[in-house]
Amino acid sequence: MMIPQGALEIDVVGERLWLLGERAVFRPVANTLLVADLHLGKPAAFRASGLPVPEHITQADLARLTLAVRSTAASKLVILGDLIHARSGQTPQTIEAFADWRNCHADLDVLLVLGNHDRNCKVIPPNWGLTVAEDRLVEGPFVYCHWPDECAEGYVLGGHIHPVAVMAGRGRQRVRLRCFAVGERRMILPAFGNFTGGASGGAAAGDRVFLVADDCVVEATPSSR
Repeated sequence: MMIPQGALEIDVVGERLWLLGERAVFRPVANTLLVADLHLGKPAAFRASGLPVPEHITQADLARLTLAVRSTAASKLVILGDLIHARSGQTPQTIEAFADWRNCHADLDVLLVLGNHDRNCKVIPPNWGLTVAEDRLVEGPFVYCHWPDECAEGYVLGGHIHPVAVMAGRGRQRVRLRCFAVGERRMILPAFGNFTGGASGGAAAGDRVFLVADDCVVEATPSSR
């Protein structure tokens, strides 16, 4: 299979992984797509609080998820926590939007590793057709988690932090870009959802940082960070 346009292939503990411009990771050997922190329903939660947030954000995120699934022909999707943002965002429209997306990908095996926001929501809509893991899932040599804490069971792929890198340019220009933070024992995926913040301290010293810019993934040089 050809690597999708804009993606970057790297070696992690002896296995090839694709870092996708859609802010996802693909494991070709397992035909598995991984994403983190969609925070579905966050725009609805903000609107419930009286803040004017556009309604199209959820549909745009799901369209990008479809693009990642189709470009890789993945047979399995693993969501590394925080699929849902808040109970107040679990509106009928949000529930129906993901249910419709799920129906369009009925042959896709979808697994959710619960994150802190998912746990606060208490109930995962049954018509979303998800298999749920309470804490982590081990599929050697990788461990799928929400919290990207190193563990003895394998190399951790996680989310939660929403890493961004602050890039410096000429004329004191600075820009914040979502990124993958790749360490020796764990990788932190960027937040998939468009309506999420980011943590500029997400990458630790010694991490390789891969930026997502204009749907392309590029490695940042230490001098540019």
